This record gives sequence, structure tokens and C-alpha cells, in this order.
Amino acid sequence: MKTKNKLALVLAAGLTLAVGAANAETLRLGDFQSTSHIVSVEGTTKWMAAVEEATGGAIKFEHFPSQQAAKSKAQLDAVNNGILDAALLGALYHAEALPLNSVVGLPGYYSSAVQGTEAVQQMLAEGPLREELLASGVTPIFGFVLPPYQVLAKARLGLPADWDALDVRTSGSTQALTARALGGVGISIPGPEVYTAVERGRLDAVLFPLASVPGYKLNEVVSHISTNASFGGYSFIMVVRSDLFDGLGDDVKAEMLRLGKETAMHVAQAQDASVSTLLEQWKAEGIDTYAFTQDELDAIGEALTAVSSDWVERIGHDQAAAVLESYRSLTSN
Repeated sequence: MKTKNKLALVLAAGLTLAVGAANAETLRLGDFQSTSHIVSVEGTTKWMAAVEEATGGAIKFEHFPSQQAAKSKAQLDAVNNGILDAALLGALYHAEALPLNSVVGLPGYYSSAVQGTEAVQQMLAEGPLREELLASGVTPIFGFVLPPYQVLAKARLGLPADWDALDVRTSGSTQALTARALGGVGISIPGPEVYTAVERGRLDAVLFPLASVPGYKLNEVVSHISTNASFGGYSFIMVVRSDLFDGLGDDVKAEMLRLGKETAMHVAQAQDASVSTLLEQWKAEGIDTYAFTQDELDAIGEALTAVSSDWVERIGHDQAAAVLESYRSLTSN
């Protein structure tokens, strides 16, 4: 009898696995980051593996990193058009479709990836940012931010006068307001194209989060990197096409969301932890990793005062002011 019971259990287990495999949903997931980038290593690929394991293979992923399926600015369209089922969106690259979500690009708010991620996660859980994504045909699973943007250049930049007429790389139109307020010209160039633009002299300076610098090897083409500014932020949002997500089982959706929440905080913590190590490494390489003086910070802060109000006016959305106030409140602690 015991042998028969064991055999029955083995057969039942085999049947369950067979059914699970037969009903597996394979999601085509787009991503413009390389698989060596910290966002992918500690975020995207980590989350995919965790979801596959937690759902027993009911959800699998076919990953298209490094813009293999769509360019960074076309990820949302690719999901809506059925080319992809899911994507890690860079929100600032989709400011036209997701204007309210571009609030993260404003300067002077969060001071660490953890602080910014906590704010973004709350705003994606309910409210205008979530509603904007849903209206665009996708459901947000989780979101996180990069550490505050610093300036990388071939010359030390400090007071606003130093920025006059410089061509400054920015992530989208919201961050371009920051460059303009400092006297520069904001040029939106996707991360994968920045190295060549700096190397060839197309750019004078780059606004970039320090944890992402190694992923693009920008330390090879600059000689000065600031450490204590906040020239805006950048949010990533993992989304799944809504009609597909809504059709998944409740248990599967719950696991995707639970693991997304864990992944968001994990990748934020990993980025914050990496910055001090990177600064030591760059300093040893001969790069000037410098802190703005208090006078410089005060002057920069004064120059950037109007950027947030300009954003509200430019967005022209009836909820823009409320979104900004909520963001300010969540990042003021």
C-alpha cells in the first residue's frame, strides 16, 4: 500500500508539472539596458527569475535587452502594438504619453535611490501616475529610480556661469528644463549613445546617475564628476500589457506584484551601495570626483527654483500641480 501511495504521489506530481508546462505563459519582455547594467543584474533579470520560480513556471520570460526588440523611446509602443508583452520603461523617454510620470525628472527632490523608490512605489500604487499608465494600455508592476543625477564633464562645472551655452545631455524634456535653467542647452540622448557623443565632442557635459556610469563606461571619456548635487532623477517602471495581465490568475498576479515590490527596493539599495565604491575607483583612476561648495549649491538651487513650476505649466495637465505636491511631500523626509 505504501508503494502504491508513493507511486500515486509521483504520478500526481508529474501530472501537475505537465499541466503547468502546458499552461505556461511566456512573456516577451523588452529592455534597453544591457544585461551587465546594475539595473538589469539587480532588477530586471532578478525579478524575472524570481517570478518564474515562484509561479512554478506558469510565467516564463523571453528577454530582449539592449534595445533588441525596440529602441528606448519605443518600448511603450512595442507593448501596445503586441511586439512585446512587457517592458522596463524609462519613464522620461515617454514624457509625451506619460507626462505626469516625468515628475521624477525634476531637480532638487530625492537624495538617494531608496528614498526616491519609496516615493515612486507609493505613487504607482494609486493615483494619477498609475491612472496615466493604465490609460496608456499597460499595468505598472513596480517602479524604482536611479540615484540623483550628477554632472560629468571634461571640465569642472560649479556656478551657473560655468554652464553658459554648454551642450548638456539630459534624459528627456523634463530634465532639459534643468540644463536650460543653468544656462546650458539640454540635448536628449539615450544612455547607449552618450559615450560616443562625449568622445566626439558633441556634448560638453552629461547629467547622469553615478550607479549607471559603469554600464556605459562614461568614466573613460570624462575627467570631472560631481558627487553631491541633485540634478533630477529617473524612474524605471516595469509594465505588462493590461489585457494580458488582467487575464492572468489572481495568484500569479499577486506573486508578480509582491516580487516586484521586493525587487524595487533591492535594486535601489544596490545602487546606493555601489556609489561610494565607484567614487573611490574613479578617484584612483585620476578622475576629479568633487563636491560642490555650499556657495555653488546655493547658486545652483536658486537657478533651479523655477524648474518645478515651469514643469507644471508646460505639462498643462489639471493634475500636474497635485502630482508635484505629492512628490514633494513624499521626498521631503
